[in-house]
This record gives sequence, C-alpha cells and structure tokens, in this order.
Amino acid sequence: MDSSDQKRIVIKIGTHVLTQDDGVDLHHARIAGLTHAIADLNKAGHECLVVSSGAVGAGLATFQLDARPEDIGMLQACAAAGQARLMHVYESQFSNYSLKVAQLLVTHEDLNADDRRVNVHTTLTRLLDFPKVIPIINENDSVAVYELKVGDNDLLSADIARLIDADQLIMLTSVPGLRRPDSDDPNDIVTEVEDIETVLDFADGESGRLSVGGMATKLQAVKNAVDAGIETVIASGRNPDQLSDLVSGGGIGTRFRPRVLLA
Repeated sequence: MDSSDQKRIVIKIGTHVLTQDDGVDLHHARIAGLTHAIADLNKAGHECLVVSSGAVGAGLATFQLDARPEDIGMLQACAAAGQARLMHVYESQFSNYSLKVAQLLVTHEDLNADDRRVNVHTTLTRLLDFPKVIPIINENDSVAVYELKVGDNDLLSADIARLIDADQLIMLTSVPGLRRPDSDDPNDIVTEVEDIETVLDFADGESGRLSVGGMATKLQAVKNAVDAGIETVIASGRNPDQLSDLVSGGGIGTRFRPRVLLA
C-alpha cells in the first residue's frame, strides 16, 4: 500500500455488536472477527484506534443480571466488572496477531478541559508511535455518572476523531446504516450523504435495552465529525469482514462526506 493510502481510523463498536442477542454476555465469535479485521487494517499500514462500548453489558453476568440496571451505583459496578472482562477479551484476541492493546478511559470533562484534553492527546499520539499497539478507548463509566445517563460513546468517538485529526470515523452498530424514513425495510438505507443537515431528522431516536444512545445521537456525532472534515461511515458491526471495504470506499453502510474545510 502506498503511504498516501494509509489512514488514521477511529472505529467505534457498539454494545449490541459486542454482546449476544440476549445482551447478557459477550459475543466472542464476533469480537474475534472484529479483531481479525482490525488486525488486517493494521497490517496494511493503517493507524487504528478503537472506541469500545459494552462495559456495562459485559458486567451484567458478574451480578447475574439480565437487563441494564437503572440504579447508578449498580451501573457503575457493572461497568467496573465489565471493563476488565472486555479488555481481557480484546487483549487475548489481538495477541493472535502479535498486537498489544492499551486502555484509555476518559470522561467528557477530560476532553472539555484544555489541560486534560492536551494530556489525552499526548497519550494517544505517543501510543500511535507504536504500530503494534491498538489503543482501546471507552468512557470511564465506573466513575462518570453523566456518561452512564447519556450513553454517548458515539459522541466520544467523534471527539476522539477530531482530537487526533483522524481521516475516517467508522461507527459499527447493529443496523446496516441510516434507514430511509419512508421505508419499512430495515435494509433500505441511505448509502451516501453529501450534507448531514438533510438527514438529521431521519433518526427515530430508538435505542436498545442495554444501550442508551440511538440513531439521533449517532447523527449528532456524525455531524461533529464531518464538520471537522472527517469522513464518517455508519455500518453493521455484525459483518466485520467488510471493514477493509468500508475503509477503501466500498462496503454496505451509510457514508457521510466530510465538509470541505477552507485553508
């Protein structure tokens, strides 16, 4: 691959991609497929950062729960237990490709306060100096109450993409893309969006019983990214084999063209 084709890519993976259909355990086979696909991108010379949801879902089994609790303290406990499980799985899977992982837990305060934002940028920049290390980023749900209530890892992924000047943000979710509002077919998606403003009202706002953010949150995150000049894709994480195609301009999903920034 020519160096001009190599990209810095933020890959956001949603809770419903990482967990089984019943939501009470991790989907190990799918995570294996995702790590394989990311390892292939790494081997091709791309810089990949993962923003991973799923900590609360991964922690439910620890406390024999079958649904996301409403109690903040219990949510924080699930996140604490689940984050450890999630990172263990990532570390194990990436080691199959001689890759290591580095965990970074952040809150919105870390990205909003100038000095802390600089610290996050410094950490990520240093990690990217080591091609065989995959940074895995998540909200620090075990201590951040706001993040647990809002559930906006989608917005976090856009913030991280902007912070590190990413070329592309790929949001992997449980749906194949942005569904057309006039269609009952969940696979009838908008494949390309030139102007994000024209589709902001397409979202139904629904979210799953284990996740909080819905398509409306995703579209706001997309807007934040494309306004910063970052191409963004919403696609299904249940088909990890297409990840390289999504990076190269193909695949099945909704591709949002970045706003052209004036010099």
